[in-house]
Amino acid sequence: MFDDDRHYEVVRNDEEQYSIWPEGRRIPDGWHAVGVRGGKDECLEHIREVWTDQRPRSLRLAMGD
Repeated sequence: MFDDDRHYEVVRNDEEQYSIWPEGRRIPDGWHAVGVRGGKDECLEHIREVWTDQRPRSLRLAMGD
């Protein structure tokens, strides 16, 4: 494995699913930056903290959550 010194930003889609995207690259349609940027490990740690229910938003709503 190699060191990844690139910077990323945390992105989220309308289903409230998270991912990371290389900083400076155009974010794909349907995804939006959430304001968290940094190294890969930092971004992934943020996602682990906030994405506690990985069911898509539409499924949670359909289940009454």
